[in-house]
Amino acid sequence: MSRILVIKLGALGDFVQAFGAFASIRAAFPHDSITLLTTPPFVELAKAAPWFDDVTTDRRPSLAHPVALLRLSRALRGFDRIFDLQTSGRSRTYFRLAGRPRNWSGISDGCCHPHANPSRNEMHTLTRLEDQLRAAGLQPIPREVPEWLKGHGPEISGRSVVLIPGAAPHRPQKRWPVTRFAEIAQAVAARGLTPVIVGCAAEKPLAEQILQDCPSALDLTGQTSLVELAGVLHRADLVIGNDTGPIHLAAAMDRPIIALFSQDSDPRLTAPLSLTPGRTTILDVPDLALLPASRIEALLPR
Repeated sequence: MSRILVIKLGALGDFVQAFGAFASIRAAFPHDSITLLTTPPFVELAKAAPWFDDVTTDRRPSLAHPVALLRLSRALRGFDRIFDLQTSGRSRTYFRLAGRPRNWSGISDGCCHPHANPSRNEMHTLTRLEDQLRAAGLQPIPREVPEWLKGHGPEISGRSVVLIPGAAPHRPQKRWPVTRFAEIAQAVAARGLTPVIVGCAAEKPLAEQILQDCPSALDLTGQTSLVELAGVLHRADLVIGNDTGPIHLAAAMDRPIIALFSQDSDPRLTAPLSLTPGRTTILDVPDLALLPASRIEALLPR
C-alpha cells in the first residue's frame, strides 16, 4: 500500500473547489493511504469526507522559524506520492522541505509531474485542477454532490432562501451593502419563504442589521460548523451571496445560486459553479454598491 499526501491550504472557497480533485485522487488510488495537509479551519470538514485516511494540520509557520520548519519538513516526508493542489510560492517551498521527492505533482521546479500548461493561470480553478491531475497521469471523475454533507444542521420549516452577506473583511469591495441584503430578506419573506442568514460569528453584526428590517429572518451566523452549514445550504431553494466560501459550498451542494462579483475578483477564474446547468447566476458589476436589489428580487422563487 502506497502513502499519498495531498496539500490544500487556502480559503474555504479554494478548499471546496478542490472537492472534485480530492474525489478523483481517491478514485485513482482506492486502496492506498491518503493524507491531507491543510489548515485548522478545514480539519473537521476534511475528517468528515470519505477521501482521506488521515488529516494533518499545517499551521503555516514562518519560513524564518527553523524549529517549526523542521517539524513541517518531517510531516512532508515518507510519502510515495504527493499532490500539491495549492500550487503557490509557499507550497513550492514545501517541495524543498520534503527533500525534492521523486513523485510530486505541482508547479515546483524539478518536480516529476509538473503542471506546465502555459495557460494555467488563465483557467477557471476547476479546469486548472483537472488539468493538473491529467498532467500527473490521472483521469478526473465527474463532480458529484457530496452525499456525506447532506442532512446536517438545523431543520428549517418550509422553503428557504439563504443569504450570505459577509466576505473577507480585508476586501470590503467584495461585499454587497448589507442594506440591500435586508431588502432581499423582506422580499423573500413577502413571498412566504424564510430568509436564512449564514456566516461566521464575526459577521453577526451584519445579520443584526438585516433583522432590524426583517425580524422574521432566521439568523444562523456563528451557529453552524461547515458540515452543518452544507446541510442547511443543500435544503435551500436559493442561495444569494458575495464571492466568499459559503457560496462555493452551496454550488458544491448543487443549489441554485446567485453569486455577486465586483471588480475585486474575476468570475472567469473563480466563479462558484453548481453541478446542474442553469443553476448558477453570476452578477458581475464593477462596484457592488451600485447593484440595486431589484435585479435580484426579479430572480427570487415564487
